[in-house]
Amino acid sequence: MFNYEIIQSLNDLELSLYRYIMKNIEKVVYMRIRELADEAHVSTTTILRFCKKLNCEGYSEFKVKLKLYLEENESTKVNNDTSIIVDFFKKLDNSELDRKLNVLCDLIKKASNVVFIGTGTSGILCKYAARYFSSIGKFSMYIDDPYFPRNYKLYEDSIIIAMSVSGETRTVIDYISNIKRENTTLVSITNSENCTISKISDLNISYYVQQERLGISDITTQIPVLYIIESMGKRLHNKFIVDSSDYSK
Repeated sequence: MFNYEIIQSLNDLELSLYRYIMKNIEKVVYMRIRELADEAHVSTTTILRFCKKLNCEGYSEFKVKLKLYLEENESTKVNNDTSIIVDFFKKLDNSELDRKLNVLCDLIKKASNVVFIGTGTSGILCKYAARYFSSIGKFSMYIDDPYFPRNYKLYEDSIIIAMSVSGETRTVIDYISNIKRENTTLVSITNSENCTISKISDLNISYYVQQERLGISDITTQIPVLYIIESMGKRLHNKFIVDSSDYSK
């Protein structure tokens, strides 16, 4: 309701009204226009102009939209059922997941560089993954800023591992679409394989857990992603040991 473009369009008086409404939103939904004008120290004309900028025909429609906005953003209980995580670990006997992890380990082992890309919570996991892989002997980097300058030479003979719950993060899609033109291999780790990032990847690993949101925030469990990261790292480390043993012979 109050998006960036609308707030940018407000003048000083309308911004004062906006601040009052946000601080007293539960009271405002029941106020008459004259009551709001007196409380916020603005004219009814300012209120009607404010409503128009929010694409409302009048004050009555504004109050209806404000009430809906309030209901949508009310605190709700989040699911604390561990069955989602238990179900994921039960599915780990899946031979297809095991095969993909082994293929990915082989790709990482051959790559000149490993770069993890993601934003938000996925960006934090990218940082963890880069550190974890570097700890087991495969130096890796992470990019959690989709506007990070693109040095295409860096990505030659690299493997890019994109992380995204939805697989539809536009800035990540734009970034990896550009670097995919180089001699790179793109792998994605997403909640579902039926997403844009998965479809443009050379290899996708999906974990399928129930997606959860709290308002605009995605609070889907990231335990499956942590498992995938650490499983890849340990498999890769074991491959290094085997290769070292063969070389010493």
